Amino acid sequence: MKTIIVTGSSGLIGSEAVIHFERQGYHIVGIDNNMRADFFGPQGDTMWNLRRVAAIASNFTCEAKDIRNRDAVFDIFQRYKPSAIIHCAAQPSHDLAAKRPFDDFEVNANGTLNLLEATRQYAKESPFIYMSTNKVYGDGPNRIALQETATRWVYADSNFKSGIPESFPVDQCLHSLFGVSKLAADLLVQEYGKYFNIPTVCFRGGCLTGPSHSGVELHGFLSYLVKCVIHQKKYTVFGYKGKQVRDQIHSVDVIGAFDQFLRKPAVAKVYNMGGGTINNASILECFKMIEDISGKKPDWNYVDQNRIGDHICYISDLSAFSKDYPDWHITRLLPDIMHEIIRNERD
Repeated sequence: MKTIIVTGSSGLIGSEAVIHFERQGYHIVGIDNNMRADFFGPQGDTMWNLRRVAAIASNFTCEAKDIRNRDAVFDIFQRYKPSAIIHCAAQPSHDLAAKRPFDDFEVNANGTLNLLEATRQYAKESPFIYMSTNKVYGDGPNRIALQETATRWVYADSNFKSGIPESFPVDQCLHSLFGVSKLAADLLVQEYGKYFNIPTVCFRGGCLTGPSHSGVELHGFLSYLVKCVIHQKKYTVFGYKGKQVRDQIHSVDVIGAFDQFLRKPAVAKVYNMGGGTINNASILECFKMIEDISGKKPDWNYVDQNRIGDHICYISDLSAFSKDYPDWHITRLLPDIMHEIIRNERD
């Protein structure tokens, strides 16, 4: 039986990957030490998701190891000789990165280097999928001309009618320390692909979402927003009049993209991955959608100061991946995603 290693296997994307590929007959080895609980406290704890996944996936083994531990990573790769690697583990918050810069860089950049070098030494022919982020572009997207409407900001520049492409520059902008550590890892993944001819891919994610997200204030926008509304907790909007736009993609559709890449791997590919022009909404629009579905009115306050490096409007251009992998498409629309998250939170 072939083995796939999944890092961050108790997280939103990692757990979806475990379930999906275990059902395809793979033995899944997860690497996850629940550091999200360390980063975000009890609300970030993913042990509940580990138990859920373990109950579903019989051919799943979880190694509670830290990807910063090179010897531990090399040992796992040497023992299992994976046929593919799906790397989702990360310190995911740009706010938290400023408070814990060493942890941020060591997890995101050094941890990725450990995994890449283990791949080169023990599984060089195996595809390496990296869950990157749109924060690699820093606040550069904020330079795009925008138009303000009653509920959102929209691109006024027709060059971006399909969203942000992979060719968008990453230089001369403010990234946040999180954006820098993820960009360092992103470039390492590309370089290991090009330099050592390893099939690697970086998926630069927009807002990734779904019911298995352990959303907190500093990470997991839609999940946390729903929690606040359902449990009548005040939500704070930071700047941009609440009209900032995010594209949302369900974890199932992210894994669908992973599946397509594993079926037709290539060397050193980079793709933007998000809800695109199909699935996007502002905070104000999300408030309205949640209220219409749940019947509960959001309780929120406004702080007229945006988070450092935060995007005003970000929509992923999905055309490059859609061209290379025409069998992939978004299957979960935003209203359906919202219904699912609300239902899960109520349960």
